Amino acid sequence: MTDVISIDRLTKHYGAHRVVDVVNLRVPAGCVYGFLGRNGAGKSTLIKMLLGFVQPDAGHATVLGEDIRELRPQTRARIAYLAEGHPLYRWMSVAEIIRFTRRFYTRWNDQFLYSTLDHFRIPPKQKIGRLSNGQRAQVSLALALAPDPELLILDDPTLGLDTVVRRDFLESMIQLIQRSGRTIFFSSHILGDVERVADRIGIVMDGVLRVDCPTDYFKSSLRRVSLEFTGSVPELPPIAGLVNERQIGGRLELTIVGYGDEQQAIIESFGVTSIDVAEMNLEDAFIAYTRDPAPPLPTFKWELAQC
Repeated sequence: MTDVISIDRLTKHYGAHRVVDVVNLRVPAGCVYGFLGRNGAGKSTLIKMLLGFVQPDAGHATVLGEDIRELRPQTRARIAYLAEGHPLYRWMSVAEIIRFTRRFYTRWNDQFLYSTLDHFRIPPKQKIGRLSNGQRAQVSLALALAPDPELLILDDPTLGLDTVVRRDFLESMIQLIQRSGRTIFFSSHILGDVERVADRIGIVMDGVLRVDCPTDYFKSSLRRVSLEFTGSVPELPPIAGLVNERQIGGRLELTIVGYGDEQQAIIESFGVTSIDVAEMNLEDAFIAYTRDPAPPLPTFKWELAQC
């Protein structure tokens, strides 16, 4: 399977701070990859390196088979990029920004673009500055899809949008996915969106890629284990796969990777009165994994056979 994005030991410093720390990553054609992390984790910097906006200090990466340091205009035309906040020239009308953007592409689908704007009920004569945040996001999406890109890179595209607009935005993304061979690489703070559309996720923490696996595999590997005791909450010994622990009143809440008989036997030996083991959705699993993790933090790396 062809890799649309291939990253090998990519590294970036800002001063003495290593923002992207020796990242290895592959995204095959047709994959929807959710790139996750808390604020300042290095997501936007890595995305900007993929697009050639920021030069790496070390490592190597290719997008659509070309080195990110030497992306040709013909290759860039095959990539659609939606930046956080959807920056557009506010003094232009929608029609003017369409004419302006069209000049940069040899391939352009006006019929698709105007049908998309019609679906979103956005009049071409309206000034960009008079559109709502959601409408600007919809115009950005329509402009991004008009050249019929092979790769769509989105940096937190639904941030600040209301629930209805986000759902329309995601459904439009799904329509793009269903067209053969299209690939999407996107970051988002709204984990429900990621869970709905992403085949595979990566989680970066302090510049290090800690998770790179199918979405369902990550969710199914973590369990929230709630414990209650007759007396005071004891201090438990090291438990294999422990991600973190929190004491809430007289209850101890653990997040454990690969919870099984071994971990349960250790817990039961400490006079626990009840054990409740619960599955987690992606948002809860992400929060538990990235909030004050217990060292050494378990990592998730699943060899990429298919997306």
